Amino acid sequence: MSETTEYAETPLPGPSGEGGAARPATAGRASSPTTSSWRSRLYRWDTKASPYVFVAPFFLFFGAFGLFPLLYTGWASLHRLELTNLDDSTWLGLENYTNLLQSDYFWNALGNTFTIGVISTVPQLAMALGIAHLLNYKLRGSTLWRVAMLAPYATSVASASLVFTLLFAWDGGMVNWMIGSVGFDPVNWRESSWGSQFAVSSIVIWRWTGYNALIYLAAMQAVPHDLYESASLDGASRRQQFRHVTIPMLRPTILFTVVVSTIGATQLFGEPLLFGGTAGSKGGADHQFQTLGLYLYDQGWINGHLGRASAVAWLMLLILLLIAAVNLLIARRLRKDR
Repeated sequence: MSETTEYAETPLPGPSGEGGAARPATAGRASSPTTSSWRSRLYRWDTKASPYVFVAPFFLFFGAFGLFPLLYTGWASLHRLELTNLDDSTWLGLENYTNLLQSDYFWNALGNTFTIGVISTVPQLAMALGIAHLLNYKLRGSTLWRVAMLAPYATSVASASLVFTLLFAWDGGMVNWMIGSVGFDPVNWRESSWGSQFAVSSIVIWRWTGYNALIYLAAMQAVPHDLYESASLDGASRRQQFRHVTIPMLRPTILFTVVVSTIGATQLFGEPLLFGGTAGSKGGADHQFQTLGLYLYDQGWINGHLGRASAVAWLMLLILLLIAAVNLLIARRLRKDR
């Protein structure tokens, strides 16, 4: 005869230690495996896709306003495309490029761009380096001086160009008045070749010197003070410290500003256009200060030859790529020297 044991359900103690209701088997119903798997997949999708969603607007705008115009101008440069009839295009191949390379106006614009670039870049960066060296020392109202350096950069191209046009006016201009006060004959700045290029370069120098000075100032403040202290203990003057300590440490920054200024000079457009007045797109009556940017504008929007203007744009791109390649080689050489 088997012995049977009965188990009674033991009540759970209540708050006062007394018996209460029996504890249920589970506190709540667990989520189903299907719901848990769906949430896990959704979380993984969100983790992987969210970064691409956040950066997608940039690529959309770049594709619409950067990549598509670049490819379209490349296509247009190989066709005869007129502004008056955009629906009619004729395949030309490299004929637009060969015509440009045989055009005296193109080489004149390229030479003017180079000349104005040199005249505006070299004095601009030299003055910016000197101004940054002065601002690097403790001065009263240093913040005010730094803000003043940015004021020309914040001024619009149109305002600055119109003011300088009045300053270099043939009759009544302040520059000719100052020249006449010391006994020299007035200069027709807009009609003369070197005078017009100097006047356009002065606008560029005035607008960008302060901007580059602040870049140099930021780089100077990153130079370790131990180098200056060591040079001072060795008896180096401030001029010698600037030459043997500051300049070598600023070589990468100087190279950067040279490249950026060269690119800006290659794309120079607003200053000569407004300085020339009614003949601005031609760069003067004899094309004496017509840059590549003005030549592109004149071919595309004045003469209506969009195919040839597109070829000018692509040649400018090749020039900029060449400048970037030279910059890369010089930067590598500087890294090896250091």
